[in-house]
Amino acid sequence: MVTTEEGMRALVLLVGILFAAAPTTAATLEVGPGKRFSRPSEAAAIARPGDRVVIAPGRYVDCAVWRVDRLTIVAAPGGEVLITGPICGNKALFVIAGDGVTVEGITFQGAAFAGGNAAGIRAEGGDLTIRRSAFLGNQNGILTKADMRGHRLIIEDSRFIGNGALIHECAHGLYAGHWREVVVRRTRFEATRICHHLKSRAERTVIEDSAFLDTPGNRASYLIDIPNGGDLVLRNATLRKGPDHGNPEAAVVHGAEGRRHVTREMVLIGNRFENLQPRPTVFFRLYGEGEPVMKNNRFSGPVTPFQRLPGR
Repeated sequence: MVTTEEGMRALVLLVGILFAAAPTTAATLEVGPGKRFSRPSEAAAIARPGDRVVIAPGRYVDCAVWRVDRLTIVAAPGGEVLITGPICGNKALFVIAGDGVTVEGITFQGAAFAGGNAAGIRAEGGDLTIRRSAFLGNQNGILTKADMRGHRLIIEDSRFIGNGALIHECAHGLYAGHWREVVVRRTRFEATRICHHLKSRAERTVIEDSAFLDTPGNRASYLIDIPNGGDLVLRNATLRKGPDHGNPEAAVVHGAEGRRHVTREMVLIGNRFENLQPRPTVFFRLYGEGEPVMKNNRFSGPVTPFQRLPGR
């Protein structure tokens, strides 16, 4: 026979089990003057999966490591949210170690250290979406972990201005390791100081409605480097090479470091390319086999539209 006391204990145990199994409610964490958290790093320290972090306008001399999944980190309306460092762990202003994270409306400026490979954002966790953000004067705008296979990086409506460095290692506007897919839409890369505007080792790289612009006094190398092959879709982009340069030979290069990925698609359609150098340059250089689809591209200055070289 079950006693009343035993029944109550069983009921309490059942309620505890059901409560533990219930999903937790995502919280909104507010950052800024007069808010619960004065700096982004304070919110990062207690954030839980699915939380939304809202950062008030202002300049934050801070960095943060975001370790949990499914975070949304956004700028509140009303002004610029500027993150200036110093960097965390000799890596970045934001180190994103969680999967399924979204960053919106934030400016990352001046990430640097003596090792020469600091970044506005260091991506280490998984799927990552960046929207309406700016990367200004960093050694890398965005730098990702080498092995991100199975994950997707999306960058939309953003700006990469004045990034790049050559201190011990070559740092770029955007450097993406081995992702399943990298997608860049409506984004501007300009005045990259040295090395490449965009370097992607992804299995598939899609670039649409974006700009890659060399400027006087800077010595960027390639505008777009796809060093290990893989699919490439470059559509409706504006590209400008020179007048100063780190590598005058080509603008978009595919397979220069060995074609490790299967390449099923190479599409370059509707792009505008201007060469400001006095010498000719190649718009699209391909190492190895494959037939790119090239249509409706417009060229200004001395340009060779396509060049094939032996595979590496």
